[in-house]
This record gives sequence, C-alpha cells and structure tokens, in this order.
Amino acid sequence: MSTTETAPPSARTETPKGERVADWMDGRLGIYNFRFLIRKVFPEHWSFMFGEIALYSFVVLLLTGIWLTLFFDPSMSETVYKGPYTALQGVRMSQAYSSTVHISFEVRGGLFIRQLHHWSALTMIGALCCHTLRHFLTGSFRKPREVNWLIGFVLLVLVTLEGFVGYSLPDDLLSGTGLRIAEGVTLAIPLVGTYLSMFLFGGEFPGHNVIGRFYSFHILLIPGIIVALLTVHLILVFYHKHTQFRGPARTEQNVVGQPLFPHYTAKAGGFFFLIAGVLSLLAGIAQINPVWTYGPYRADQISQGSQPDWYMGFLEGALRAMPSWEFAVAGHTVNLGVLIPAVILPTLMMAVIALWPFLEAWVTGDRREHHLLDRPRDHPTRTAFGVAFVSLYLVLFFGGANDVLAEMFHLSLNQITWAVRIGVFAVPAVAYVVTRRICLGLLLRERDKLLHGRETGRIRRLPHGEFVEVHERLDRHREYALLARKSYEPLPAPSPERDGVPNPRLRKEMLRYRLSRWLFGGQIPKPTPQEMREALAHFGHAEGGHAALNGHGSPNGHGSANGHGSADGHGSADGHGSANGHGSPDGHLETGAERPADGREPDQELL
Repeated sequence: MSTTETAPPSARTETPKGERVADWMDGRLGIYNFRFLIRKVFPEHWSFMFGEIALYSFVVLLLTGIWLTLFFDPSMSETVYKGPYTALQGVRMSQAYSSTVHISFEVRGGLFIRQLHHWSALTMIGALCCHTLRHFLTGSFRKPREVNWLIGFVLLVLVTLEGFVGYSLPDDLLSGTGLRIAEGVTLAIPLVGTYLSMFLFGGEFPGHNVIGRFYSFHILLIPGIIVALLTVHLILVFYHKHTQFRGPARTEQNVVGQPLFPHYTAKAGGFFFLIAGVLSLLAGIAQINPVWTYGPYRADQISQGSQPDWYMGFLEGALRAMPSWEFAVAGHTVNLGVLIPAVILPTLMMAVIALWPFLEAWVTGDRREHHLLDRPRDHPTRTAFGVAFVSLYLVLFFGGANDVLAEMFHLSLNQITWAVRIGVFAVPAVAYVVTRRICLGLLLRERDKLLHGRETGRIRRLPHGEFVEVHERLDRHREYALLARKSYEPLPAPSPERDGVPNPRLRKEMLRYRLSRWLFGGQIPKPTPQEMREALAHFGHAEGGHAALNGHGSPNGHGSANGHGSADGHGSADGHGSANGHGSPDGHLETGAERPADGREPDQELL
C-alpha cells in the first residue's frame, strides 16, 4: 500500500502573476504556437537598413499625422486671419490655410510636429527609393518574389502620391501652384482629362472641394491601402525567407544571421529610436515648408523659384525641358508639351520598374527559386541600366530647378534648359557605358586576384637582380565569395529550321536571343577548376612547396596541395572544401542545412 503526501498549504508557492497572464493570453490567442518566429533568422548587411528606415519613418508619420488631425480644418471656406502673425493679419484665406498657421504659431509644439511629419515623409520616400534600387541591383526580385516586388512598387507609388496630396493640404501659394500643375496634367490626358479634373476639383479650378477630398484621401484611403499592402509585404518577406549575399555556409536553402529575439529585436528597437531621434533633430533645427511666408493661394499669383518636394522634382524638370508642342484633332487640342513629360514618360518609367522581373525571367527562361543575391558588379548590364535610370531621374530633377540654378550660378536659363534637353539623352547613355565598364573591370580584377593573388606591398629581389612584388593567395572566405558568384551566359542562337520545317517561333526566339546577349553578353568568366589548380600549385611552389601560402595545409601530410581540403577525401580536388563549397577550415564538410539541436528551422543558421 502506497500513500501520496500532499504539501501543506503553507508550503505551496503561488504562480507568478506574469505567468498567469501569459497562460490566459495563450489559451485565447494561441501565441505559444508562434514561438518559431522568435528564432526567425535575419541576415545582416548595411543595405538592408533602407527598408527599416522607410518602415520606422512611416510609424512616425502615422503618429504625427494622428496628432495633426486634431487641429487641422480641411475647409476651403474663407475667413479673415486675426492671429499673432502680423504679416497675415486682415488677409482673407481659407480655413485650411488658417488652421495650418494656427498649428504653427499657436498650438504648443505644433510647428515641431508639422515639420517632423514633413521630414518623415521625405525620408520615407527617399528610403523606399534606395530600398527599391537595392532590390533591383542585387536581383532579389526573382522567383519567388515577383509579387512582393510589385507590392513594393505599388507602395512606392502610393507613398509618393500620399506625399503630394498631403503637401497640397495647407492651401498656401506654393502648394496651390503644385495643384495648378496637377490640374494641367490631368486636363492633358486625352478623352478623360476633363472628367478627372471635374472629379478632383469639384468644378473649375481651383474649386471649393479639392482640399476636403484630398484630406479624405490623405488620412483615410491611401494610408489604409498602404497599411494593408505593407502588412502583406512583411508577411511575404517572412514566408519567402530573407535574401542574403553569397558567402561561406550560405546556400539557396538556408539563412545565416541573427535570430529575431533577442538580437534583431534589440537592434531594430534601437534603430527605430535612432531614426525617430534624427527626424526629431531635423524637425527642430531645419525649417521646412514655412507656409506663412508664402501666403494663401490665389490663382492670379505665383512666385519665382518655387520648387516642389524632391520626389516630384523629376516631373517638374520634364515639364520645363519639354518644348511646347501641340496639335488639334477634330477640334480638340492635344498638348504634347504636357502629355509626353507628365503622363507618358512617368508611365513608361513606372512600367519598366514594375515589369523588369518578368522581362528578365522571360529572357533567361529561369524558373528556379533564388534566395542568394547578386553583387551589382556580377550583373553589369542590369547594374548599368539601373544607374542610367537613376541618372535620367537626376537630370530631370536638376532641370526642375533651372531658374534657381540660373540665379545662383549666374547662368542663362535657356542654356540650362537646353543642357537638360540634351542631357536627357546623353547622360544616361554615358552613365550606362561607364558603369558597365567599371563592373567588368572589377570582375576582371577579381579574376586576376584569384589566379595571381593579392598585392602584399613586399618587394623581393630575384637571383638575377630583378625586383618583383610578392603576391599572396587570398584568404579562404574571400576566395570562396569570389568563386561562388553566379555565371550568366546568353541563350544559344535559335535554329531557323527544325527537321527541315521552318521554326514557327523564330521571331520570338530571336528576340529572346538578342535580349539575352544584351543582358549577359561580354561577361568575365570565373576561373575554371584547372586554372585554379594551376594557380594554387604556383602559390605552393612560390613558398617552397608548402601546402598553401596562407598556411591552411597541415604539416602532417593530411593537407591537400591547395590547402583547402585534406588528402583523406574530406576536401574536393578544386580546393573548395566540399562538393557544395562549404568546407570548414580544417578541411571537413559542413552541411549547414541539418536540423540543429536547439530547435531552429532547417533553413536557418545563426552566426
């Protein structure tokens, strides 16, 4: 017979309150089932910060925007200003402009919050542009991330539109001038332009409804869409795993980095406060959009040197550079001076950005999943095209400031305008050629380092009196990173006939062939295994027969001739340590994809 002893009530310990709350939450939300997210691995690279900067700026935008809605009045009804700013006293203005001035001068902290909101918007759009460029140059848009690329592109367009709409709300002279340009661009759209203009402005420009409608778009419609798309974007980032640059132990099947908790969480939290602090510093010391100096908007007034926010500068420059071409069709005027630079050109630019992943996939016929990134130099044509695109944007951006440049540098306005017109065609072409040559030169230099070693700065005198510089073999991590890059080759030329029958898809295949030659032609190949064996043998001979110049071979005879593996079969013949290229420093294989004992996912590796 056995007995069970029960501890007396005085000896029992009460469950901590925090544990009880956690159990209560888990019983209703199932949070414990998502514990795998805590060990989600994030790779590390400085370029990944652009997306975080955009996200944290958006958080600041939401917080400051909510605060501003408590004081802003979007009405366009007229009032007479009687506030403390003497320069505007007695001036008739809209309620929207009056409330903006009221926030700036009479609400405690109002000017600071206004400027923080504005600086956050500018920073977010800039970070999104850099984020998009980073994805483009590294090829992270490839399968399975094409949909996420499109979502990111739509986010960039929506955020830019959101910035323009919010910039127009104060109804000051500068924002009203921007609205006048928007009205002209809308009217230039054939067939539907007049209907769209009536919808936006509620009648003839400037109308009495545009600020109220833009206010609804700015605080409700566009932010709601942005939040929804941003949520889907982040979910897909988690689902597809993070991309990473090539390197030791990094494959298409794993992720090497730091876990979400506590490492990444701590760094991300600190980075958020750093971004918020920098934005607050800008808001406190760098004045932006001083609407009280511009005055309220009047359709019969305009000021010299007026400039939009930087993200709309390219559109301003395109409008200023385009000649005033127009013609009439059936009594309707088609204004090419507005239609081409403000409608057709931005549409083409956006179409190229959105459809590039599908164009590249169609040309290459590549249907594999890609989780490893290219370095920009690894894909010279794509990189050169991206730089040319950016240079076109910058030419138009500076063209939008032609009057300011003419005044500051005492130049002719017409000469600057013609320089922009010529630069639109010449600068991207020159940037394309120069960037491509730089990329090819960097690849050629890396090939030379692999085959002949790096320069050490040490000079050696040979027996016959010649002085030569000593070259040293690269370290294994650097060598692996250079050898692991993806080699791209153009498609083979299509055959005009197949078994004596004309090829019905010849035109399509010829187009793909020519595009593939443009994308991948003239590449610098990696050294072949035979070339690497000869180079490693040369390094070993130069050091008097040691296994490797950098000492990776062992003195007991187990090191290979190239120092990367061991003679007992733990290394490969070409010096990469293992068949998958992830050999350890002692020559033994590291799979890097086995399930660890600490419960990590099989596709994640911690640094």
